[in-house]
Amino acid sequence: MKLTEETYINLAEKVINELSRSKKIVRGREQPIKLITTSKIRNLLAIMMDIKNDILESGTETLTPELAGRIQYLKVRMIYEAGRDESVKEFLRISQLIGCVDKSGTSRKNYLLITRYMEALVAFRKFRGDDE
Repeated sequence: MKLTEETYINLAEKVINELSRSKKIVRGREQPIKLITTSKIRNLLAIMMDIKNDILESGTETLTPELAGRIQYLKVRMIYEAGRDESVKEFLRISQLIGCVDKSGTSRKNYLLITRYMEALVAFRKFRGDDE
């Protein structure tokens, strides 16, 4: 998956469509995996947006060690949430968000692109509906 300014919206739509078709095997039977709730995905977005606001405020192209550390903590939170909820795990696997965070490095531009991708994921998830 190549995340760019031109592809992130289409990628987000494909991810949500694929998630709605995800299956798992339980006792030899195929069952659908519950789609991630909008509240779960918005919780991750809230952390990302907090970091984004601080990045925009800093005004530099290269992230400070503090901001880079907060981005690494974001990765820890994603992994923790994935461990708690199978739908989050499947969401992170298909969206490849953890890999995107890893690749962002200390680049302001890359992190801002990832936040736009996450916003698109939230939008397509909300558009899809199906929350219980």
